Amino acid sequence: MFNKLLFGSKKLLGVALLSLFSLSIVPHEANAADQQPQVAWEKIASGAMVLDVRTPEEFAAGHLVNAVNIPFEQVAAEFAKRGIAKDTPVVLYCRSGRRSGIATDALVAAGYTKTYNGGGYQTLAETQPKTE
Repeated sequence: MFNKLLFGSKKLLGVALLSLFSLSIVPHEANAADQQPQVAWEKIASGAMVLDVRTPEEFAAGHLVNAVNIPFEQVAAEFAKRGIAKDTPVVLYCRSGRRSGIATDALVAAGYTKTYNGGGYQTLAETQPKTE
């Protein structure tokens, strides 16, 4: 009886650990409200900082007007280093929305309260409102 109970507990513990491990390696799933180009452009029009979290090489190949380039792995540390206020509105983007989602999570974890994952560069560039 004890062996059966012990084996069952080990199996349950293994499943729990596997579940926890898989949660830590699953890529960022963007908030359903994020990655809507029209929302991103509204925030940018209202004065949000535009943050490109791609590599410097990707940034050099093309980026949104007024975008600041900080690679996604460095975002939280660089914001702290630059003294960027935690209530600064920020729209982040990358190639597909995955890295900007990771960077958004890092900023939120660091206490930033007005972040928005704008998604992919190409989509944002194609939906940019026309200026008169």
